[in-house]
Amino acid sequence: MPASLKSTSHGQTMVLTLSNPEHRNALGPDIYAAGIEALNAAENSDDVRSVIITGEGSLFSAGGNLHGLQARRQEPPQVQAQSIEGLHGWIESIRTFPKPVIAAVEGAAAGAGFSLALACDLIVAAGNTVFVMAYSNIALSPDGGASWSLAQSLPRQLATELLMCGERISSQRLQALGIVNRVSEPGRALSDALALAGSLNDRAPNALASIKELLNDAGQASLNQQLGSERDHFVRNLHHVNGGIGIAAFLNKQTPRYE
Repeated sequence: MPASLKSTSHGQTMVLTLSNPEHRNALGPDIYAAGIEALNAAENSDDVRSVIITGEGSLFSAGGNLHGLQARRQEPPQVQAQSIEGLHGWIESIRTFPKPVIAAVEGAAAGAGFSLALACDLIVAAGNTVFVMAYSNIALSPDGGASWSLAQSLPRQLATELLMCGERISSQRLQALGIVNRVSEPGRALSDALALAGSLNDRAPNALASIKELLNDAGQASLNQQLGSERDHFVRNLHHVNGGIGIAAFLNKQTPRYE
């Protein structure tokens, strides 16, 4: 079966499932293009308030297809460059997507699969999941934004360890490092991610979009710039219809129903 990205709806959550069972859910150009298309559709749909990315079966993703990489060594370098641009386009679309994106990880997330999980806003991983930045194990350097994501999240020495040593790391250690948000029982990562998505779906979409944008910009902004951005977002959200709904519900001890 060819590699594909399956899309299903669970209430207000879109679930995107990496499906390439013959190659351990390896990623490829068709999946990248489908991922960008799915997020574009979800951004324009009021029925979708969050997205989950997961893998088919008991595995998230083994990353790149090594047989394909070996074959592309015989082709001009721009062929592989175009493939990586496809991956990077999907990574950027996840980061700029204004709604929460959750990775639900079972089994293993290796190489670009790990990079994909890191691009998501939240990670729910089974307790027996293995993560590995396997690039240096085959004399390659990272892609998919791995170096950026890890440098943003960890001290330089820890990011260096993950990328240079190429050792397996558990969900529990990544949770202790602040990268994994929830550790689930094996087989329950998707159900726990859906529960987390459900709690986010009940919150005001405009406020969550502001939070994501502020976090994305914080690393490049000065304190003064970030304070200005926080001011502008706060005022805009206060005067949004959901601001009135949220404040009134809190004061009246009611459950808000946001638009």
